[in-house]
Amino acid sequence: MFSQKTYTLSEATKKLESYCVYQERCHKEVVHKLRNMHMIPEAIDTIIVHLIQENYLNEERFAQAYARGKFNIKKWGRNRIVNELKFREISKYNIKTALKEIEEDNYLTTLDLLAKKRVLEIKDTNLQKRKKKLADYLLYRGWESHLVYEKIKELIH
Repeated sequence: MFSQKTYTLSEATKKLESYCVYQERCHKEVVHKLRNMHMIPEAIDTIIVHLIQENYLNEERFAQAYARGKFNIKKWGRNRIVNELKFREISKYNIKTALKEIEEDNYLTTLDLLAKKRVLEIKDTNLQKRKKKLADYLLYRGWESHLVYEKIKELIH
């Protein structure tokens, strides 16, 4: 029989402080981590309150960093970012704030570059198939459909 590691409140708090310092976290991730550490609900609440009060845990800051990162690094569109933040139980207010991190000009330029790069990679000669492949690619990445279809009209004719 193996014995699972148990944590005192202060050990768990220190561990979670480090966890939050390493990378921005949302409440859901922190609660999940604490449950995996077999902490009781009262301890989880106490630790979460401490992390918020000491500014280790800030959902608005998490949402902003998440949106910036996924847009800049993964080239995700707003729809995908919003869906991922909703999945992490981020409030509408914080999602709205996070999207302000993405500058409109930069957003449209990124879509343009991404679409042009993808068009060059699509080897299909059938016009409809080319359009569908580009649409699927951009929609999967969360770009708004009206922007995607405008871009397809512009690039494939």
